[in-house]
Amino acid sequence: MVEHSTALSNGTDSLSTTVCPWPDDWQWLLRMLPAFLWFVTVVGILGNALVLSVWCFHKSRSTVAEIYLANLAAADFLLLCGLPFWAINTSNGFHWPFGLFLCKAINSFLVINLYSSIYFMVMVSIDRYLALVKVMSLGRMRQTKYAKWNCFVIWIFAVFLSFPSLAFRSLDEVRGYEGMSCILKYPSCVPWTIATAILLNTVGFLIPVCIITYCSVQIVQALQNRDIQKIQTIQTEKKATILVLAVLLLFIICWLPFQVTTFIDQFFQIGIMSSCRVNQGLNVTTQITVFCGYINSCLNPIVYVIVGKHFRRKCKEVYFGRPLRRPSATPSTTTIEIRHTSLSAYNNQRGKIC
Repeated sequence: MVEHSTALSNGTDSLSTTVCPWPDDWQWLLRMLPAFLWFVTVVGILGNALVLSVWCFHKSRSTVAEIYLANLAAADFLLLCGLPFWAINTSNGFHWPFGLFLCKAINSFLVINLYSSIYFMVMVSIDRYLALVKVMSLGRMRQTKYAKWNCFVIWIFAVFLSFPSLAFRSLDEVRGYEGMSCILKYPSCVPWTIATAILLNTVGFLIPVCIITYCSVQIVQALQNRDIQKIQTIQTEKKATILVLAVLLLFIICWLPFQVTTFIDQFFQIGIMSSCRVNQGLNVTTQITVFCGYINSCLNPIVYVIVGKHFRRKCKEVYFGRPLRRPSATPSTTTIEIRHTSLSAYNNQRGKIC
C-alpha cells in the first residue's frame, strides 16, 4: 500500500511528495509550466479587462445575460491574478516565498472561480431558457435586479465552499523539496479529501451540467420552431443565445477532464488503486487537466469577440466613440417591445386554436 500524505501542486494537490516522486519522463512539464502560466495570465487579464470595461462603461444598461457574463469575467479575472504567484512558485521548485496569507488566499481564488463560474453558466443558460422557451409564462423573471441578487448569492456560495482551502492551507516542509511549500493539509487526509472531491464533482459540476444540458436542449428545440423564428424580438435573443451556448460548450470542454481526473483519484485515495505508477499517472494527468481549465479563463473573451456581434458593436462604441445604431432602443423600450410581441404572438396562437 502506497503511503498517502498531503500532496503538492499548483493549487490542485497533484504532485505527490512521499513514496512516489514526480516521474522523470515528465520533468519537462514542470519546466514549461511557468512560461505557460505567464502566457495565460497576460492574455486572460487583458481579455477579461476588455470585457469588463465594455460592459461597465457602455452607455446602455446591461442585459440579464450580460450581467451574468460580466460576473463570469470577474471570476476569471480573479483567478488569473493568482496565477503569477504559482508561476514563481513552480520556478522556485515549489518553494513558496509569499507567506501564509497569500498561500491561503491564492488557492481560495481557484476554488471560488470553479464554483462561481459554473453557476454563472447555470444562470445564463436559465436566462436563455426563459427568453426563448418560457417567454409567455416566466418572462417577468428576467429582470436585472433579480440577476444582480443571483450573482451576489453565487459569490457568497462560492466563498463559503472555499473554506476548506482557506482553513487548511499551510506552509510546511515537504520531503524532497527545499524550503517551505504551500500545501493542503487536512486534519484527517482521506475523509476530507474524498468529501471535498465528491462536493466538487456533484455540486461543482454534475448538478450544474444537468441543468445546463436540459436548458440547452430546450433552447435548441425552441430555435428550430418556425413560429418562434418569425418573431423579430426572439431573433435578437437567438443571437445572444448562440454566444451563450458557445461559452457553455467551451467551459465544459475545458473543465470536464479535470472533473473526471478528480473522480478517478478517489479510487486511489480509498485504496482501490494503490500502485506507484497509478499515483504518478494521476499526478501528471491532474496537473495537465487543471491547466486546461485555466485556459478557459483566457478563451472566453476571444469567444465574445468571434461569436458575439452585439459585443463587438459595444466594444467599438466604447473605444472608438461610434454612436449607437439604434439610439431609441432604450431598456424600457426594448421591454415594451418584447411584451407587445409576446402578447401578439399569444393572441395569434389563440386565433389559430379557436
